[in-house]
Amino acid sequence: MSHAIARRRLAVLAALPLLPHAARAQGSAQGSAQGSAQGIAPGSQPDGPVTIIVPYTAGTGPDILARLASPYLQPRLGQPVVVDNRAGASGLIGTQAVARAAPDGRTLMMQPNTFVMNASLFPTVPYDPVKGFTPIALLTRGELALVVNPDVPARDARAFADLAKRRPGEIDYASPGNGTPQHLGMALFSLKAGVEMTHIPYRGSAPAIQDLLGKRVAAMVLPVHTALPLVQAGQIRMLAVASEARSPSAPEVPTLAEAGFGGAQADLWYGLLGPAGMPEPMVRALNAALNAWATEPATAEALKAQGMIPSPATPEAFGALVERDYRRWAEVIREAKITAG
Repeated sequence: MSHAIARRRLAVLAALPLLPHAARAQGSAQGSAQGSAQGIAPGSQPDGPVTIIVPYTAGTGPDILARLASPYLQPRLGQPVVVDNRAGASGLIGTQAVARAAPDGRTLMMQPNTFVMNASLFPTVPYDPVKGFTPIALLTRGELALVVNPDVPARDARAFADLAKRRPGEIDYASPGNGTPQHLGMALFSLKAGVEMTHIPYRGSAPAIQDLLGKRVAAMVLPVHTALPLVQAGQIRMLAVASEARSPSAPEVPTLAEAGFGGAQADLWYGLLGPAGMPEPMVRALNAALNAWATEPATAEALKAQGMIPSPATPEAFGALVERDYRRWAEVIREAKITAG
């Protein structure tokens, strides 16, 4: 493998969690789709080939999830299911294409929660994240953690906040870029802790992590599964996780809420949506099929190995999550004066 490819894989892994076991899980999903569960009931199926648009490049988390799920859906829908990467403009191009598509189930999209964040980061976006789409299925969640390099004299999130208060603006933190979940997660922590830190945006996660390890920046928010090997190697210290509960992968690490920073929850999630106005029977049938797929042993194993937690939910619960996150991150972006640039 070339050094360029290796660097690209590291960047993708940290920014949008990848699933290296994808081939094995996809093969299992294909076999299961061909040999087990019943198809979607007649009348709930699209009447032609289905395209799952991924508004990001190949190899990102949404892309791999779409490619894992499509072989499972195809025999159940009785139609070809293809994945179409329409990257560009931070996901706006592909997302707009789905917003404008007919609500017949033939055009869907796989999205991370960045699409609700983008709606507040840019002056204008060509879609409404709440009214412009039909939430179908929440597939997975990923946990984030607050980490520091070993030279930072703080052993927990409270001590880190106290350090930042004593040195306003002097503590710097890295992120893969303005408006990324990692950036917004740290911005939210800063607001809740009442501290001022300096954001250093990078062009992707790989250089940001390299400078964290090189002790050129003090802190970062990272996916738990990306942070753990670095913690075990003694290269960084994990102060807290930003999830509601402690991470099963690092149960000894407290949550930010336990450290006294309630409301600082931040995580990653991925889900499938379609254009607004899709027929309810079709939505419920797709939701049931995807919930079954996400909790199959082989799928769940591959997802959990990369810190992605299968998260089956009803369309209504997923829609409520989209609306809640849209409003919550809009407030953070406004208060922290963050822009996509």
